[in-house]
Amino acid sequence: MNAKPVRLASLGLGWWSDVLAAAVGRAGGVEIAACYTRSEDKRKAFADKFGGRAASSYEEILADPDIDGIINTTPNNVHLETTKQAAEAGKHVFLDKPIANSVGEGMQIAKLCRDAGVKLSIGFQRRREAHFRWVREQIDAGEFGQLVQAEANISRDRLGEFEEGHWRYTSEGMPGGVMLQIGPHYVDVLEMLIGPIAEVSGMLSQLVLPGDNPDVAGLIMRHECGAVSTLNAGYASAGEHYVMNIYGKKASALYSKHTGLYFLKQGDKAPHHVAFEETDTLAEQMQEFGHCIRTDAEPEVGGEWASRSLAVIRAGVKSAAEGRKVAIDEIMETGE
Repeated sequence: MNAKPVRLASLGLGWWSDVLAAAVGRAGGVEIAACYTRSEDKRKAFADKFGGRAASSYEEILADPDIDGIINTTPNNVHLETTKQAAEAGKHVFLDKPIANSVGEGMQIAKLCRDAGVKLSIGFQRRREAHFRWVREQIDAGEFGQLVQAEANISRDRLGEFEEGHWRYTSEGMPGGVMLQIGPHYVDVLEMLIGPIAEVSGMLSQLVLPGDNPDVAGLIMRHECGAVSTLNAGYASAGEHYVMNIYGKKASALYSKHTGLYFLKQGDKAPHHVAFEETDTLAEQMQEFGHCIRTDAEPEVGGEWASRSLAVIRAGVKSAAEGRKVAIDEIMETGE
């Protein structure tokens, strides 16, 4: 007999809510049971498209004993408030990254959920891509030897899709600009593969998009193991680019969205291609969230990890403003 699906409610209902609701539809054991945003038209359209009911208020959802969890894609600056309400109502929370705009709020979110006994899962789906899973396996097997450096780039052309005044593109809604918006994905992957980052130097520029928020950014990071990595993020480049190159003493992995993964061992004259079937990382993420609710397992990425990942971005932004290296421990202590 099949177990009853975990019933989820979508909160926020921007375009990313649609993406995650579609992923719920592809995942097993979870379903969209309700939705809410302030716009009545938006919530009715969402309910028509993905099922469930269009609730008249967030409080209505929180009071419903048949709702198990919340998919929260609200603006970063209300993550704390909306997650606090959910945790106090006993609802588990899937929260889009970044966990918050400040590390202090991120740690509060993690503590609120922990104290309330509800699961908190953070939306870092890039780590689930098959090529990065494979690289992690090779690192664990000793194939890379000592890890020495890495370079990453996550860039998109947003000029044609730019919504002036939208919170994702304002300094108030997304302080740190593009690095806070999309950089956390590859900070997460770099720390998953190489280990925790200890200190950061950052540079930010505003070149193409209207407004006052950086659309190009770069970080130079020293990991606790001594390896050095770089991360560039941009909304100003032509096309979409995901690049992640990991260098070890015995082997290196070279990944690009456009060419796939290549692997080079010490002594090889050229890297060889490693083929993978594409994984549905978003559906996997939603399925894991349901599994954690059902079995009391812990999500792969929780609030504490996400807060430390956020600290890397905040350290980079502070470094750019003050012209100095910034330690992650400094940001964790101040909660910036």
